[in-house]
Amino acid sequence: MDWGTELWDQYDTIEKHTQTGLELVEKYVKFVKERTEIEQNYAKQLRNLSKKYNQKRSSKDEPECRLSSYQSFLDILNEMNDYAGQRELIAENLMMNICIDLTKYLQELKQERKTYLMEAKRAQQSLESTYKQLDSSKKRFEREWREAERAAQHAEKTDLDINATKADVEKAKQQAHFKAQTAEESKNDYASQLQKYNKEQNQFYFNDIPLVFNKLQDLDERRIRKLAQGYILFSDTEKQVMPIIGKCLEGITKAGANVNEKNDAMIVIEQNKSGFERPGDVEFEDYSQGINRASSDSSLGTPKGPMDLLGRNKGKNFWLFSRKSKLSSTLTPDASPPNGSHSPKFGRDPLSYCLKEINKTVKPRISSFKTLRRSKFTPDKTMPTVTEDFGHLPPEQRRKRLQQKLEEISKELQKEVDQSEALGKMKDVYEKNPQMGDPATLASQISQTSQNIDRLKGEMSKYENWLTEAGARGDSTRYKTYTFNDNGAHDALSADGAHSDESPPDPSQPIYAEFDDDFEDEEPAAPIGRCTAMYSFPGASEGTIAMKEGEVLAVVEEDKGDGWTRVRRNNGDEGYIPTSYVSITLNK
Repeated sequence: MDWGTELWDQYDTIEKHTQTGLELVEKYVKFVKERTEIEQNYAKQLRNLSKKYNQKRSSKDEPECRLSSYQSFLDILNEMNDYAGQRELIAENLMMNICIDLTKYLQELKQERKTYLMEAKRAQQSLESTYKQLDSSKKRFEREWREAERAAQHAEKTDLDINATKADVEKAKQQAHFKAQTAEESKNDYASQLQKYNKEQNQFYFNDIPLVFNKLQDLDERRIRKLAQGYILFSDTEKQVMPIIGKCLEGITKAGANVNEKNDAMIVIEQNKSGFERPGDVEFEDYSQGINRASSDSSLGTPKGPMDLLGRNKGKNFWLFSRKSKLSSTLTPDASPPNGSHSPKFGRDPLSYCLKEINKTVKPRISSFKTLRRSKFTPDKTMPTVTEDFGHLPPEQRRKRLQQKLEEISKELQKEVDQSEALGKMKDVYEKNPQMGDPATLASQISQTSQNIDRLKGEMSKYENWLTEAGARGDSTRYKTYTFNDNGAHDALSADGAHSDESPPDPSQPIYAEFDDDFEDEEPAAPIGRCTAMYSFPGASEGTIAMKEGEVLAVVEEDKGDGWTRVRRNNGDEGYIPTSYVSITLNK
C-alpha cells in the first residue's frame, strides 16, 4: 500500500505529516545537543573533583602515602579521571554522529520535500487551467445554443407572418442557420475541452499526484529510518565506551580490594613505635626515716621523670662519651683502669656521677607542645642561597645533582671530542685532496672545539672535586667520576669517598679504652639519612643540638614516636632536634 493510491485526495494531510516529521528530527537533534552539554559538564565536574582531591604530595613528606588505603584512594581518583575522559568521548561522538549528521540530512530532506510539493502544485495548477478552459467553452456553447434557438424561432415566426416580405423571411432563415452553425462549433469546442480535461484529470489523479505522494512517502520513510538510526546511535555511542568505563569501575573495585588493613596497621606501628619500655612502679620514699635528702636526690633509683632530669642537666653537654668529649674528658693517664678500683671519672661523688650518666641516656622532652607548635609556625623565612656547587641542598641530594651534572658534562664533552676527531679527519682529507676544500676554513671550528673541550674538562674537574667533597661526608659512599684522556676516550674512575668525620684517636688515651667501650661503640653509628632544617632551633635543653634554618645534618636515629630525631654534624657533634622542624630523607 502506498500514499498515491490510498491517500490520493489527502494532499493537505500529507503536507502536514511530512512537515511534522521534519520537526521531530529537529527536536531530536536539539535533545541530543542538550544531552551532549550535560555530558561535557559532567565530565568537567568529574575532572575538577579528581584534581581537587588528587593534590600531588611527595611520599617522602607524607608518611600516610605508604598506606594501602591512601594509595587506593589515589587509584580511585585516577580511574575517575579516566571515567571523565570517556564521558567526554560520549559527548563528542553524539555531536559528530547524531547532531551534525542529522542536521545535514535534515536540510537535504527539506529541499527534497519542497521540490515534490512544487511538482504537485504545478500539476494542480495545470489541471485547474484546463478546467477553466472547459468551463469557458461550456458556457460559450450554452450561450451560442440559446441564441441559435432564438434565431430559429424568429425565422419560423417570420415565415408564418403574412405581413413579412420574402426578403425578411430569407434573412431570418439565414440568421437562424448562422446561429445554428456557431452553436455547433461551440458544441464541438466544448466537447474537445471536456475530453482534454478528462484526460488531464485522469493523468493528475492516477499518475502525477500518486507519483508525487509516493515520493513524499519514500522521503518520510527515509526520514524515519534515519531517525531510528539516530536513536540506536544514541545508545550505541555509550555502549562503545562501556568496556573502558567497566575497566575504570573494575579499577575502583580493585583499588578497594587492595586495601590491607593489617598491613596499614603494621606501617603505622613501624612509623610511630618508640621502642621504650613501659614505666615501672614509682617507689615509695619514706621521709619519716630521716633519709638524707641530698643522697636521695643523687641515688641510683628510678628518676622522678624526664622533666626533672632535663632541669638538673640543663646547660650541660649531652654526649659526654662522644669521641670529641673523650679527648677533652677528665680522664688522665695517671688514672687506674676499671679493674675494681675507682676511675677518676667518678670523682668525689660516685653516686652523683652515675645519676648524671643515667640522665645522659634519657632523650629530651618538649616541655609544652603548644609552645613548640607556636614556635613552629613563626620561623625565620629566609631561604638558603642557591649555589653552583649545590651546597644549599642536603648531602644526598647534592651528590645526586653533582653526579647528574657530571653526566651531562661528560655527554657534552664526548660530543665535542667526536666533533674534534671529525674535523681532524676532514682537515687531513682537505690537505691530501685540495680540490675537495681548503683546510684553513676549518681552523676556526677546530679552535672553537678545542676551547670547548678545555672548558668542559675544567668544569668536569671542578664538579669532580665537589663530588669528592660531598661523597666524603657520610658513610662509606662509593661514586664514579667521568674523565677523558687525551684521545677523548671515556673512562669511569671509582673512588672511595668515605672517611671518618672525627680525628684519629690520641695515643695517650688507650689506657681507658676498655672502660669507654662499656658506654659507646668505638666507631660512631653510620648515618641512616639526611635532614634539612626548615626552622631554627636553639637547642637549649640538655641533649639537644642547635641548628639554623637550611642547615644539613646527618640522621643517626629515627624518631621513635616521641617527636625527637637524633642527628650529627660533620664535626661529630650529636644531639636531638624536633622532628617537625626538619625535612628528612632516609637512605634507600
